[in-house]
Amino acid sequence: MWLNKLKIAIIEKNPNALGKLLDDVPQLQDPKEIQEAIYLLKEATSLMESLRDETKASMKQIKKNLDFLRSTDIPTSKKLDIRS
Repeated sequence: MWLNKLKIAIIEKNPNALGKLLDDVPQLQDPKEIQEAIYLLKEATSLMESLRDETKASMKQIKKNLDFLRSTDIPTSKKLDIRS
């Protein structure tokens, strides 16, 4: 049951479900299940690294966009100019 939930979380690319499943890892007795769990955990690790890299790239792009928008902003005076 746990292995099936892990497979689904990996296929759906659901980091929240992966986190919950990793908090509640059962004791596996069958060598076949242990091998399958090892393989799935390696896949989950590579998935999380991939999602982390995507998030990092998105954050860099957002920062570049904000910097660009700030550089094209027309400076306005924050003082009340009553002489003009």
